[in-house]
This record gives sequence, C-alpha cells and structure tokens, in this order.
Amino acid sequence: MEFKVDAMSCGHCVKAVTRAVQTVDPQAKVDVDLGSHTVRVETTRDEKAVAAALTEAGYPPSR
Repeated sequence: MEFKVDAMSCGHCVKAVTRAVQTVDPQAKVDVDLGSHTVRVETTRDEKAVAAALTEAGYPPSR
C-alpha cells in the first residue's frame, strides 16, 4: 500500500513514520521517500489500521 504524507521533512520523520507503522505490524516493510512525501508499506494488516497509526503519530496520510 502507498500513502502520501505531506508532513514529513527529515530523518526524524522517517523514523517516526516507520515506528508508527511497525506498532501495527512489527514485521512490516516501510519505505519512506521524503522527496515525494510517499510512504510505501508491505504488510498483511488492514490499510485503515496503518493510516490510523500514521495519523496518531502526527503524520496523517492524504490519499
């Protein structure tokens, strides 16, 4: 799944987003592209659960 997250701008953001996704699925593969403000996630978990975790961490996706 892929999310557009405009609130990301630095390495700290990458760590926080990765941590947020991995609270839902510790085995999730997370790829963050700061240039395009895109988060790609490989997980078996529900997309809504991942989006909720991002929002709760302060990085709401704008699909």
